[in-house]
Amino acid sequence: MIGIAVLGCGRIGAMHAANIAAHPGARLAAVQDINAAAAAATAAATGAPVLASAAEVLASKDVDAVLIATATDTHADLLEQAVAAGKPVLCEKPIDLSLARVNRCAETIRGSKLPIQLGFVRRFDPGHKAVHDAVASGDLGELHQVVITSRDPGLAPEAYMKVSGGIFRDMTIHDFDMARYILGEEPETVMAVGSRLVAPAMMVRLNDFDTVTVVMRTASGKQAIITNSREALYGYDQRVEAFGSKGMALSDNRRPHQMRRSGKNFSEHAAPLLHFFIERYREAFDAEIDAFVKAVETGQPAVVGFEDGRRALMLAEAALKSIAEGRAVKVAEVA
Repeated sequence: MIGIAVLGCGRIGAMHAANIAAHPGARLAAVQDINAAAAAATAAATGAPVLASAAEVLASKDVDAVLIATATDTHADLLEQAVAAGKPVLCEKPIDLSLARVNRCAETIRGSKLPIQLGFVRRFDPGHKAVHDAVASGDLGELHQVVITSRDPGLAPEAYMKVSGGIFRDMTIHDFDMARYILGEEPETVMAVGSRLVAPAMMVRLNDFDTVTVVMRTASGKQAIITNSREALYGYDQRVEAFGSKGMALSDNRRPHQMRRSGKNFSEHAAPLLHFFIERYREAFDAEIDAFVKAVETGQPAVVGFEDGRRALMLAEAALKSIAEGRAVKVAEVA
């Protein structure tokens, strides 16, 4: 049984802790949070011990690996400390809001053979993975376009958005990773546009956008189109499409059930979309923990690793530069 400790017991950390505790090949070795009440609540729900500090967690012989779900500005420091302590890491995205800090972290951990996995959970969604596999197998022929729609059901609190790093580093970063995953090539050029349509006054205060579109192009001409909104009143809108010379593959939205009802004055009435990320990606979160356990057991590289996190952040920086300067930006300019 792999002993995994969870650093950070907020909403996503508590969920990860429960998933680890339920995994047949893992045990929840410890939980820790600077918020003692959050750590105590997670411990009570899972039966795991609470340790007082991250340093105590990393020094514990009962801890074989760590999952970092703390505040974003602590990710890189804790990742470096975990690697120094010889502990494999699953780190929530992003590694940091600063690409320069991520690059320094990469230098610090360079040469380590420990599995380091990034929390790009959408790669583990069965539908999204099936789209990737259809492209990789050649079933779609020559890939021409990847189209990703990602819309949240509603705005997060302003206090959260104020420290999130903005829509590209916080939200679109998942879609940047998904685009890279399906394209199979690195985007070379990024063009982005942003608008303030959902909460204009808040977006002005935060110097952010709530509605964005990104178009990316690889060296071979493959295209990726990403559309994001912070508010879709009908639910959590998550779709991934790949289009190629031999056809198209689509991973569609999820609902509680697939029943559709028709009557005299209506047709195709369906249940609402699953409301948010924990419900929508329930299977993916389980598969993410399973992949991490297997990487720790075997010592093999993680399915989605540190460099994937760094490259997704590079695309976010290119998108921000594109909006600021009103032009297409080569990724090499920010790399």
